[in-house]
Amino acid sequence: MSSDDERDEKELDLTSPEVVTKYKSAAEIVNKALQVVLAECKPKAKIVDICEKGDAFINEQAGSMYKNVKKKIDRGVAFPTCVSVNNTVGHFSPLASDETVLEEGDMVKIDMGCHIDGFIALVAHTHVIQEGPVTGRKADVIAAANTAAEVALRLVRPGKKNHAVTEAIQKVAEAYDCKIVEGVISHQMKQNVIDASKSFLSVSTPETRVDDAEFEENEVYAIDIVASTGDGKPKLLDEKQTTVYKKDAAVNYQLKMKASRFIISEIKEKFPHMPFTARSLEEKRARLGLVECVNHGHLQPYPVLYEKPGDFVAQIKFTVLLMPNGSDRITSHTLQEIQPTKTIDDPEIKGWLALGIKKKKGGGKKKKAAKKAGEASTEAEPVEASSTAQE
Repeated sequence: MSSDDERDEKELDLTSPEVVTKYKSAAEIVNKALQVVLAECKPKAKIVDICEKGDAFINEQAGSMYKNVKKKIDRGVAFPTCVSVNNTVGHFSPLASDETVLEEGDMVKIDMGCHIDGFIALVAHTHVIQEGPVTGRKADVIAAANTAAEVALRLVRPGKKNHAVTEAIQKVAEAYDCKIVEGVISHQMKQNVIDASKSFLSVSTPETRVDDAEFEENEVYAIDIVASTGDGKPKLLDEKQTTVYKKDAAVNYQLKMKASRFIISEIKEKFPHMPFTARSLEEKRARLGLVECVNHGHLQPYPVLYEKPGDFVAQIKFTVLLMPNGSDRITSHTLQEIQPTKTIDDPEIKGWLALGIKKKKGGGKKKKAAKKAGEASTEAEPVEASSTAQE
């Protein structure tokens, strides 16, 4: 076996500086892509156009890297750009024919991902299309998601248990009189694996369980917090709105329809590991073939779920590397100014937010990079009634 093959056999992780560089390169691209997409979020802008711009930017930026290496490196979109508005929980990335547009005052959740050589950086951010500070319940739900994300960043660390994070996230949401949305899972990520086995729930329910686990050094997590002013029990309204899928590599069921076999071979070639949108497939055949592919488990759908009309849903997602010198949050974006109606008085939540995320201070270059990515300062403040947004 050649040394190259041996390297492929061994699972690559953060002990390799090359792997860390690839994660950070993917993060830099997705952070920039988020800025590009945010700039497009204006009244009357078509959501499908915004999604396509986000994906095109990621593919173009990632495509310009590692062009001159001997062994071809797969790179590009790791999670298709989704733009989900108001009471839509997520995964809204419509087909080209969809005419849905944004409106003034919409609460927009942008969710996207990039990978370099299968090393994935994911980000999601919430923004309200308006001038001036966000107030009232919209501000409360953004503050709930953001403060819960800051607490999770401090509790997802080597030696800590996953269920402790779940309990803390729920406590933060309650402080803002909001609910954490059921069914949202934060996963460990590995090369070409967006949802590795270690994970934690944002809220525990009898229907959804994950195995107990302890976080370890050199692991990577996508921490995904979704909060709602409603009851946090979203519903599927229309299966036809589902456009984001992921191939399940373990399923080899022989499909009956020619259109299904055509589509699955296209997916295996173009998207063997990462989620993708049906927009990327030949549309007519996709419509015919996707149903059979989903019914027989070949594809895992990411459904578009809804809270009740009038509810607001906010999402903050980021990627964190559990490095030997502490946690490195590599994806994020600064919030617009928000003025929530609630104040955090709970000493336990304040204690979590006061925890450091680095074991020791890095050099000047690292600090600059952190600032550039809009990373939180080591000690976070809860977003309170009179405050502006923290970074």
